[in-house]
Amino acid sequence: MSEQRLITFGEATREAMIEEMRADDRVFVYGEDIAKQGGIFGQFAGLKDEFGDRVLDTPISETALVGAGVGAAIAGARPVIDLHYADFIGIAMDEVLNQMAKAHYMFGGQADMSLVLRAPDGVMSHAAAQHSQSLETWFTNIPGIRVVVPSDPRTGKALLKAAIEDPDPVIFFEHKALFPVKGNVPLDDEPIDLGKAAVVREGTDVTLVSYSLMLSKALEAAQQVQDEYGLSVEVIDLRSIAPLDMDTIYKSVKKTGRLVIAHEAIKLGGVGGEIAARVAEHAFEYLDAPILRVGAKFCPLPFSPGLEDYVLAGKPEIVDALLSIVNERRK
Repeated sequence: MSEQRLITFGEATREAMIEEMRADDRVFVYGEDIAKQGGIFGQFAGLKDEFGDRVLDTPISETALVGAGVGAAIAGARPVIDLHYADFIGIAMDEVLNQMAKAHYMFGGQADMSLVLRAPDGVMSHAAAQHSQSLETWFTNIPGIRVVVPSDPRTGKALLKAAIEDPDPVIFFEHKALFPVKGNVPLDDEPIDLGKAAVVREGTDVTLVSYSLMLSKALEAAQQVQDEYGLSVEVIDLRSIAPLDMDTIYKSVKKTGRLVIAHEAIKLGGVGGEIAARVAEHAFEYLDAPILRVGAKFCPLPFSPGLEDYVLAGKPEIVDALLSIVNERRK
């Protein structure tokens, strides 16, 4: 059995970068404040000392950053581009939408696009409307891009390694609040299949699907309803939202007959809606109650801590959904 270490998400993703850069000299990383500062969350600390010009501080231009990554990938490199915050990805949208996602297709498979965009997203430290967004759903509607959403240090390291090794472009949405979170990470863990979800808690009464930081709240809610009400909740960590591993979800819904989907992103137009639609189309006969979704209200994130809590959903809303869907079944 591999040695386990209790390390932070930031340390785990740093290990992934070091291992991939040592294994393949085509891997490099560009971004803002990553060489001298080591990244805004310390996730690139010390890389400049070992890898020199393969770790480069750039001007504040997301357009130039992603454009350089696209060109480098077409030329055969394996760039990792750090976007500082995912909130700034709109500045580079043409490069993402019309170049990164389409180059392989439009060049008839002759142009590879092994490019990773690291995009810290989500709510942290009451950073207000321009620095607290969960934008991952935008990119699930763009063919040609993989969208990855790690939930803890172990999946962070394994998924980042898999993303770097993947021949297709990957947007790696890593929640800002995850970087200081600690978890057990094997010393020599293998990369994770980018298209495969994981059942992280077995159950029989309700299927609860989540991803990223919200997964920890989902697990807490599942434990609470078991302790207080005796409900058995099966929890699925999506890990990837493009593609979606619907087979794992269908199998679980077939067993439990009930489905709740929870994410930090705005509920309207979120990943939960797509999952609910597919289950309604392909697994409706297994459902004993209506599908429920948990997500943020349709509102920019306020700076005020009290208002932020009002807009966001969390463990209490997940608990309410789990109890509601079981009560619906009992009617």
